[in-house]
Amino acid sequence: MITLGCSKNLVDSEVMVRQLGAAGLSAIHDSGADAEMVIVNTCGFIHDAREESVNTILQWVQAKKEHRIGKLYVMGCLSQRYREELISELPEVDGFFGVNDLNAILTELNAPFREELLNERIIGTPPHFAYLKISEGCNRSCSFCAIPGIRGRHISKPLDDLLEETRFLASSGVKELILIAQDLSSYGLDLNRTRQLPALLDKLSVIDGIERIRLHYAYPTGFPLKVLDIMRDNPKICRYLDIPLQHISSRILRSMRRGHDTEATIKLIETIRNRVPGIAIRTSFIAGYPGETAAEFNELKQFVERFRFERMGVFSYSHEENTPAARLSDDVRPAVKARRVEELMLMQQQISLQNNLAKVGSTMKVMIDRREGESWIGRTEFDSPEVDNEVIVEKFSFNPVPGQIVDATITGAETYDLRASI
Repeated sequence: MITLGCSKNLVDSEVMVRQLGAAGLSAIHDSGADAEMVIVNTCGFIHDAREESVNTILQWVQAKKEHRIGKLYVMGCLSQRYREELISELPEVDGFFGVNDLNAILTELNAPFREELLNERIIGTPPHFAYLKISEGCNRSCSFCAIPGIRGRHISKPLDDLLEETRFLASSGVKELILIAQDLSSYGLDLNRTRQLPALLDKLSVIDGIERIRLHYAYPTGFPLKVLDIMRDNPKICRYLDIPLQHISSRILRSMRRGHDTEATIKLIETIRNRVPGIAIRTSFIAGYPGETAAEFNELKQFVERFRFERMGVFSYSHEENTPAARLSDDVRPAVKARRVEELMLMQQQISLQNNLAKVGSTMKVMIDRREGESWIGRTEFDSPEVDNEVIVEKFSFNPVPGQIVDATITGAETYDLRASI
């Protein structure tokens, strides 16, 4: 099983591997091994991701021609979005399946679907952390985003199922749980017309074995503020929030169909900072959205300088077909987009370095992830795996194990990483 794209795709692959294993197949997460069958779980969200997916498929088409693998199947977002084109252009692939075709692909592989195993997974992450997908799809109408057309309407996973899944993960050794969805803020609205993320956090935090819970992909409009009080008061909930803001100009936000304006955005960030002292906010912005003026970009720069986000990513706008924004004129020149992305990221490098330097001399709790040479690599509660900063632990009086949380004294700072000793 080869997984491309986001962590939500990874969870789908983990469910698939568990089902295949229960059917007696030796199914593994891998990226390069020859096998009797290969399943590529694709991403179809933005151009670069689609290109990676197509190139990966072509790599395995070649492997099939060379008889290094038997059958080749493709599933996920790219198949969902471009199934007919893929069938026409890649006849070597034995089957294409969309994002909700678990039963269909299992039937193709003569593996009976076992509903009682839906809350069990074979995780593809290191064993001490895992992602928990709490809902599927999205009801938002952001002008630039193709996800609702690929993943469909928002469907929350029932709370009891999430608790059962978490207990299974904890029994397997998972210590850090990372909650993911297209829209965490809307969890529960389709179940009983209330936002149930606060109740879910309360119940997850009492499960034995889970030591950290982290929130990814919260939507600004309708964010349940009670979550902030739980985050502040419950030591298991990381003081960390991934909340993509995309822009700060009211005109741009209105065109993006985000449901909030400049004033509401500033008020929300101030509320988050005030109610959870020391929180690390991860966000992302789009530079070069259609019609973005130099003045609106400068407004965004001033916003970034004012709020000094602990973690930040910037994306250059590109048209996504069948989205409302694709009907607008893509009138910001590519060179201007690239320059704006670079300007924001240069600002963020300085902000990140200054934030890191302020931590030197302090003692922080670090979860150990792995060993590299003579150092151990870990993360604080303010860092999510793969996307955020790391702590390089260079001096230690004992050998920790992955998943162990240690007290580490910060001895040095780089732009994105910290150095420490236990």
